[in-house]
Amino acid sequence: MSAQYVAMGSSFAAGPGLGWRAPGSSYACLQSINGYPRQLARLSRLSLADMSCSGATTRHVLRGGQYFQRAQIDTIGPQTELVTLTIGGNDLGYVGDLTMISYRNRGGLIGAVAGIFWKNPQPAEKRDDTKLREELLAVLREITRRAPHAHLIVATYLTILPSTGTCSKLRMGEADVALMRSVGDRMAEVTRSAAQEAGANVVDMASLSAGHDACASAPWVNGAEPIDGAAFHPALAGSESDGPANMADYASLRLIT
Repeated sequence: MSAQYVAMGSSFAAGPGLGWRAPGSSYACLQSINGYPRQLARLSRLSLADMSCSGATTRHVLRGGQYFQRAQIDTIGPQTELVTLTIGGNDLGYVGDLTMISYRNRGGLIGAVAGIFWKNPQPAEKRDDTKLREELLAVLREITRRAPHAHLIVATYLTILPSTGTCSKLRMGEADVALMRSVGDRMAEVTRSAAQEAGANVVDMASLSAGHDACASAPWVNGAEPIDGAAFHPALAGSESDGPANMADYASLRLIT
């Protein structure tokens, strides 16, 4: 029997480091028991097929090939009731570049190694937003074709960087933060646009988490050197905040309303 709820996406869905590894999941995908798909499945009491995987791109969702795995979308069928999707950051090199910038700026051995194998982030205009939008539309249309009656939710990435300036938690100067902020903002805009065109519901975590970036007093995401979770990814503190402070809570409210 197919799962009622199919979750797809990258590490922002998988939730690396947010507790124990999810039972039965691939070690390479870094799924945790507190990634939002697991939380949402517990809240909604739906059976779950969590296909999210750290490092995934839209290509992996639609066509497979990541760690020799099948396409994430292949788990969806006519009986699927709910689908969530969080993807795009790896298509644009977003979190990867944030991580490498912070490594480069740390100095020492890790900074030297980063400097050898990685020089500078690509300018925002050289990242293929148009291709990302096309790939997102292809994924969303194929989901709808396979599960025409499913409730389809697209979640944007949480806001990682402050609206202005920088802070020590990022290990980045203002110029690098400004560049990567523009990448994150554009990715969120493209995701919203594609979801709207495809008729999907949006849980806009980029907007909902504004003011809870890595530099904030109550962050929902980690900086460069977190205690829990992964660098520049959702923080455990965010998922434990009072009220609807994470994707699972917002998606659950969306299902009710």
